[in-house]
Amino acid sequence: MPRTSPALLIPVLVLALAGSLAGGCAQPGSGVYARQEVGQAAFVETGTIVSMRPVTVETSGSTGALVGAAAGGVGGSFIGGDWRSNLLAGIAGAVVGGVVGSAAERGLTQGTATEFIVEVQGGGTIAVVQGNDDGLRVGDRVTILRGQRTRLTPARS
Repeated sequence: MPRTSPALLIPVLVLALAGSLAGGCAQPGSGVYARQEVGQAAFVETGTIVSMRPVTVETSGSTGALVGAAAGGVGGSFIGGDWRSNLLAGIAGAVVGGVVGSAAERGLTQGTATEFIVEVQGGGTIAVVQGNDDGLRVGDRVTILRGQRTRLTPARS
């Protein structure tokens, strides 16, 4: 079986990381459900949107830094001649890879959403952050679904 150079694996690892992180980019709107939410009951009430504003949503994961450090360390360890050069280049590659991987994760997973402030019909005010796929606006009546997560949908008249 032919031996694959670890330096050739670095682009594959970076692409795998990008693909796995890209799934976290989309901010769920009212019509996006996680598999475990299917079939789960939600408490339903109505309210009116009194204000809204765009917000930035980001993750605080360390996957990008870990994968980047591993890839940089492996790639760097093949630079140089003797074992000391390989060791130093591997450490430098891990540091640089960690920084680059962390920045890549932040860039891939950061997105925008909308923060809605809603006056609940039965009393009280709540804030919900979600995507605005439904084109909701201030003054719109909404149905508030409180299950595993709280979401807003346009109220059915």
